[in-house]
Amino acid sequence: MYKFCVFAGTTEGRELIQFLEEQPVTVYACVATDYGETLLPQSERLTVSARRLTQTEMEELLKSERFDLVIDATHPYAPVVTDNISAACRKTETEYLRLLREENELPEGAVFVSGAEEAAAYLDGTEGNVFLTTGSKEITKYAAMRDFGQRVYARVLPMEESLAACKAAGLVPSHIIAMQGPFSKELNHALLRAVDARWLVTKEGGSTGGFAEKAEAAREAGARLVVIGRPPQREGRNLSETVALLCRRFGLRRRPQVTVVGIGPGSREGMTGEAREAVAGADCLIGARRMLEAVALPHQTVFDAIAPNAIADFILSHGEYRRFVVVMSGDTGFFSGTKKLLPLLRDCDVTVLPGLSSLAVLCARLGTSYEDVVPVSLHGRAGNIAVQVRRHPRVFALVGGEDGMAAMCRELNAAGLGGVRVSVGQRLGYPDEAILRGTACELMNQTFDPLSVALIEQEHPRADVFFGLPDEAFSRGGGEHGVVPMTKSEVRAVCLSKLRLTEDAVCWDIGAGTGSVSVEMALLAGRGTVYAVERREDALALLAENKAAFGVENLIPVAGVAPECCEVLPAPTHVFIGGSSGNLRDIMALLLEKNPFVRIVAAAVTMESAAELTEIVKEYNFTECEIVSLTVARDRKAGRYHLMIGQNPVYLFSMQREATV
Repeated sequence: MYKFCVFAGTTEGRELIQFLEEQPVTVYACVATDYGETLLPQSERLTVSARRLTQTEMEELLKSERFDLVIDATHPYAPVVTDNISAACRKTETEYLRLLREENELPEGAVFVSGAEEAAAYLDGTEGNVFLTTGSKEITKYAAMRDFGQRVYARVLPMEESLAACKAAGLVPSHIIAMQGPFSKELNHALLRAVDARWLVTKEGGSTGGFAEKAEAAREAGARLVVIGRPPQREGRNLSETVALLCRRFGLRRRPQVTVVGIGPGSREGMTGEAREAVAGADCLIGARRMLEAVALPHQTVFDAIAPNAIADFILSHGEYRRFVVVMSGDTGFFSGTKKLLPLLRDCDVTVLPGLSSLAVLCARLGTSYEDVVPVSLHGRAGNIAVQVRRHPRVFALVGGEDGMAAMCRELNAAGLGGVRVSVGQRLGYPDEAILRGTACELMNQTFDPLSVALIEQEHPRADVFFGLPDEAFSRGGGEHGVVPMTKSEVRAVCLSKLRLTEDAVCWDIGAGTGSVSVEMALLAGRGTVYAVERREDALALLAENKAAFGVENLIPVAGVAPECCEVLPAPTHVFIGGSSGNLRDIMALLLEKNPFVRIVAAAVTMESAAELTEIVKEYNFTECEIVSLTVARDRKAGRYHLMIGQNPVYLFSMQREATV
């Protein structure tokens, strides 16, 4: 088992020890105080020394323990300690590694000094209260300042020695703020306002030292920064690089912590406080370039990726990072990539933080509620917007692409819905957001930003859903090729009843003819897809005509002969066979290969077809099988009387195997 010694005087040092504590190694941690010991985890494989060591004592420790590696994670403002550790390692021939704290980009307008004496000399010539955040060790160097006891407020660790140092320097208790960090920007801002500070003294402590939070709080509170610069740093690695090296050389592995964050409309201002905090604390930020540019902090490590597999592969192959944050547009549960990503992160500790959905934002801008709105996504997927708009008074559409919004309006207009009201929200949450209102007809030739969503409203939707539409509703041809066969209304109604369609069904209509069954399938399975298979060119033309008339974009004509042309189609959940061109057995074999539990309804109008279906039912041993002989008679007027004229009988076979749990 490997043995490591960590000199831990920083947040990075504590995080490194927490990582090592999870590994099959032993760790000897050196901290300077008893308080430092309380911040470390308790473990059988962790030994803690809570006192300051001289160089000689360090050498004795390294000789007796014979560590595989010594990691110096002491504070960047403690160069003497670093020199002692390095010298002890050289004398004992122990491998030394310096863990560096990453530096922040320094804000404009800050005053930079080399040390506490220079900071005190500068502040002595200024006016206004001073908020010291550099600890208690060097507080006496500020005591010579003019009006020190009245002007200076010091934030120090809640330890007896810190309080004693403040008292010795001449600070009264009301000017001592004893607190343990980390400190958020909001808390820093509140403290600056509470003490009416005009100056904030800090060291350039990097991101883990809370420098960015101090700088931003000072800017908002109108306080000026006095920054004590770092001493020159020896070569080393940051925390991520150190962990990566340990993983490579010693076979260590960490369980990634992944937070999937919904960032709302797309700007930092639209994020929840919880989301902003997660993003700020990320070791690595992952997401689409647009979102990374909107929320990433300066110098933050980022990875530009959208595909769930690419995101998961990156996380699982980069053990140097501990805290990953994946940013998702809008809300994580609203048409988000989160759904596909989560199953790929089973080897990670995952937290999901929701955000504001574009639906919620648009309705807020419009001053309306959204509890009765039906959401539809047309972003990167085929939709059936006309069917949804016909059924519902209010529909929200998530639309993507350069021409996506205008194309949707054109589709509504072509389906006879050009008069519906459309409110388009463009670039919601950005400074240049805009909302445009009009009818679908008025907006279909407009140009919209690719980042657009819409609320579609109409006063008189047709919410009723029924099947068995009148035969007259469909075009059947009648030119030189004659009338194309069509499943009649009454038979069609029974067939659709036997199919038991679901809203998201994947349907095949084999031998679709004019598409009467296909159209009704598409209307019933509004969130699904219907593939209408037909070999006749004249029938395909009528099928396209009927598709356009009913506005069913989820109906896809497939030209060819089954089963050959069906090989490339996705596995069906429901199939209607209206015509097989003599290939019934081959069709049945393909269906059950694609989906052993597919529900099939087949119609036979000849005795030969009925006989073949009867044999097939026996061969495939379906769990459920029902055969119905359906005879329909329609009235025909003869003078003052009505005669009932019988239609050809139809045999309907309903078949399905039940899935076993």
